[in-house]
Amino acid sequence: MAVAARKQNRAPAAPDRQAAPADFTKEQDLEAYRLMLLIRRFEEKAGQMYGMGLIGGFCHLYIGQEAVVAGMQMAAREGDEVITGYRDHGHMLACGMDPRGVMAELTGRRGGYSKGKGGSMHMFSKEKAFYGGHGIVGAQVSLGTGLALANWYREDGKVSMTYFGDGAANQGQVYESFNMAELWKLPVVYVIENNRYAMGTSVTRASAQTDFSKRGVSFSIPGEQVDGMDVRAVEAAGRRALDFARSGQGPYILEMQTYRYRGHSMSDPAKYRSKDEVSRMREEHDPIEKVRRRLLEAHGAPEDELKGIDAKVREVVNDAAEFATNDPEPDPAELWTNILVEARA
Repeated sequence: MAVAARKQNRAPAAPDRQAAPADFTKEQDLEAYRLMLLIRRFEEKAGQMYGMGLIGGFCHLYIGQEAVVAGMQMAAREGDEVITGYRDHGHMLACGMDPRGVMAELTGRRGGYSKGKGGSMHMFSKEKAFYGGHGIVGAQVSLGTGLALANWYREDGKVSMTYFGDGAANQGQVYESFNMAELWKLPVVYVIENNRYAMGTSVTRASAQTDFSKRGVSFSIPGEQVDGMDVRAVEAAGRRALDFARSGQGPYILEMQTYRYRGHSMSDPAKYRSKDEVSRMREEHDPIEKVRRRLLEAHGAPEDELKGIDAKVREVVNDAAEFATNDPEPDPAELWTNILVEARA
């Protein structure tokens, strides 16, 4: 009854999707630069440590896609939630999770966010409103919709930012989630990170509708395509979408057109695309280099200032790697913890 009543009281309104990305101030560009550089350097270090055998299992790097989560977090409010798939280290860092704890979890150490038991795909931080990290393709979409349902029920003004990729966009539970979210006008923004390849398959070979912003049309969910290699465009679109969802108008879809420079995972040689394609994207569309040029040319930032930021970021990442390398492994008894919740009458 409560669901039906609330549904009747909320009428969808068309969002303003014509607004151009606003120019960032120097402070905003510096914020974006620091965050994206932290993600880039962290992922580069994770790749090195994987190659050294210090990280086991799967490891999916976020290199190239940094502007997506950086821009969304710049648009978000405190308390807004993040949930994503297995390419998740960048999202953790953008939410403010400690690089030491993230790297320690990657290496299976006691100081990791899941006490060394979750690894790359399964770590969480309720304190930072980060709800995973999920290894099952598309599973997080239903969970993210559940987070939105809880926020809707509590009327707490929070929005669930639910990330998934172009491959996961073809999973059935995604559309069940869309239906429920629109039916009940849930405060959720679905962020589709379209990096052009679902594992090793181009979207043009796997998707009948390659404009992922239209995937919610049959549910009356508005959507838009965004240049996911430009942090300003992401921030502007993120702000519009979050405002739309937060105001009670229901879900919103953002298709972030982005690109990953590395393979699907560390075990992927990425032979399904040419080296020229990757080089062209790096040279012409790199999200960090775009901000760096603006800082130098538009804001007059000294080259030494940017070199200093990079040096500090490297210090943080190297410290995280050092901690993760020397932190003890979990006690075997840890296998039996956090597996059962006892309900009390």
